Amino acid sequence: MAKTAVSNSWDPILLISQIISLQALHYLTMALLLPPMLTIFAETGSLEYEGGASNVGMVMDWRQMAGRSTSRPTPGDGAWHVLNAVWSGGRQVGREGAASDSWDGRIDPMRGWVIALCWMLASTVDIYYLYSLIRRPRLILDFTLTLVFNHLVLTTYYSNALPSSWFYWGTMAASSGLMVITAEQLCVKREMSEGLAVASVSPDADEMEMGSLLRED
Repeated sequence: MAKTAVSNSWDPILLISQIISLQALHYLTMALLLPPMLTIFAETGSLEYEGGASNVGMVMDWRQMAGRSTSRPTPGDGAWHVLNAVWSGGRQVGREGAASDSWDGRIDPMRGWVIALCWMLASTVDIYYLYSLIRRPRLILDFTLTLVFNHLVLTTYYSNALPSSWFYWGTMAASSGLMVITAEQLCVKREMSEGLAVASVSPDADEMEMGSLLRED
């Protein structure tokens, strides 16, 4: 298999394509991991009221990872009301101003741990994406931080609140460190092996060098 040449020239179209591809692959990996993990380990009642295991908010709302509710009780009656509309199975299961008699607002602590675990697993898979798509060690840090920053912008917009959870920020820092350290090491190792392969001397070169020395004598 021929080695892929890596260009060092400035190519904004390539950079934008790599950023979009990496972001999309990360969310695709999360979409494959998260629903079955939540279905198995999370508490069913509160999960369904929040929109179910396949609800996009499980990925995009930082409050889900932080173990915070996206609903609030109305003062006086004690009923819980959904802040934003949530959907499950194509039907709306909650909306702003709609009270729930079947859920008391109790937060499932396991849900946040499951989401954080899936994020770390997806970040582990991202190492392969970085290794295959980005390739150059000096760009791994930039693309990793871009991935996390883009998610920060999206989750802040989705939840209408800047993340304020130490658990959330700790998960982001741990996943970023994992991706940067591992992907950089793998890319450096590949560049060194490819460089040694290119610089290796063929057996015929030794014979030519010995022959030139004999002619000089």
